[in-house]
Amino acid sequence: MPEVKMETIEERNGLIVLNMGPQHPSTHGVLRLELHLDGETIVRAIPHIGYLHRGVEKLCEHLAYVQIPPIMERNDYLAAMANAFAYVHAVETLMKIEVPKRAQYLRVIVVELQRIASHLVWLGTWGLDLGGAFGGGTTLFLHCFRERERILDLFEMLTGSRLHYNFFQIGGVRYDIPPGWDQKVKETLDYLEQRFDEYEEFLDGNAVFVARTKGVGVLPPDLAKEIGASGPVLRGSGVAYDVRKAH
Repeated sequence: MPEVKMETIEERNGLIVLNMGPQHPSTHGVLRLELHLDGETIVRAIPHIGYLHRGVEKLCEHLAYVQIPPIMERNDYLAAMANAFAYVHAVETLMKIEVPKRAQYLRVIVVELQRIASHLVWLGTWGLDLGGAFGGGTTLFLHCFRERERILDLFEMLTGSRLHYNFFQIGGVRYDIPPGWDQKVKETLDYLEQRFDEYEEFLDGNAVFVARTKGVGVLPPDLAKEIGASGPVLRGSGVAYDVRKAH
């Protein structure tokens, strides 16, 4: 059973209102349930989502601009490169700083590698949640993490780290590529392309997975745009927009 945190207990309309959470169903502290109880019976449950606080705002109030990129990486540690990129790009735009071409290319390369690594986490864990040991999800999970390790090897060669990289800095990047890194990237991408065909077999040929996903969670295009969906979620709703190509 999840731990119940009694932040506040009050009474409304003869019912006890109890906060359960914020807690950790899949990621850190993103869910709180406001429970309305009649004795031990839950009459109503109101979910409050979106909690993810690492003190980032308060830290940024006290740090210099150049100290903030590694803090941004903590917002989403599965896509640390992308978070730091968004921050330094904003500062550079405001200050009209021109970034050298080589640094621009390196930024895009590492962010795209990070995107693949991040997607491998959601795909693997999604298979685990929906397929499980009996639906083949465990196999997908292990294969995705096997491939992710290859990308983390590249980041370790480049920055010395496998999770928080401190690669981005205002005006450029912190490191140039080590000898042989570019060739290693090409080899890794060739390897990944072969593996992705395996993933399609795992998913399309898995009756359990298909039954639990096909036609589920359909997001109409108008609603997708209204709530600010982006990336594959937005394109899955039929809106042909890719921010990486448009901007």
